[in-house]
Amino acid sequence: MQQFTAERRDMVIAYHVVFAAYGFWLPNDPRGSWSKFVGCWELVRFGKATTVTTARSLARVEHDRRSRLAAKTSLKFPPVAFTGVQALAVGNGFRNAADKSKIRIHACAVLPEHVHLVLARHTREVEKNSSHLKARATHELKKQGHWPDADHPVWGGRGWFVYLDTPADVGRAIGYVEQNPVKEGKPLQTWSFVTPFTAR
Repeated sequence: MQQFTAERRDMVIAYHVVFAAYGFWLPNDPRGSWSKFVGCWELVRFGKATTVTTARSLARVEHDRRSRLAAKTSLKFPPVAFTGVQALAVGNGFRNAADKSKIRIHACAVLPEHVHLVLARHTREVEKNSSHLKARATHELKKQGHWPDADHPVWGGRGWFVYLDTPADVGRAIGYVEQNPVKEGKPLQTWSFVTPFTAR
């Protein structure tokens, strides 16, 4: 997560948040991660956490793909890949969380292995809102019967948070999130709980 002074935090108007589904981005991913330790014994043999501080995407960084995939085979459970029905349940969970906690969501993309959101600044810390969104999504998956194995984790790690402090930053983040499905060969996503961003 980005480290900002209290003064800089006061300037934040929104956040670009990324949740990784379980098994998507491991703490010792060769491309780097924001994790500081490897908490799974099965993964330790693939190396220590590859901690970085950059907020830019590392998805396209050249790396040893075979090593990354080999590490995933050591996980206790198979990596998560949301089906279309599961993605809809995740979205319904986000809607419920947004309604209950008055979280304004300016963009959302639920992909098979991860989720992108742009959240407006809130009275509650973004980390707490992120946890609430994930919890409601998990609840909805189980409530609808789309997650039959109660022991299988849905999410991996705390997520990534990029602080946005200008309308231009927010606009770029929204565009990035909206186009993310297209980059993976999928259609644009439209969610009823997404509210347009208006610069003040």
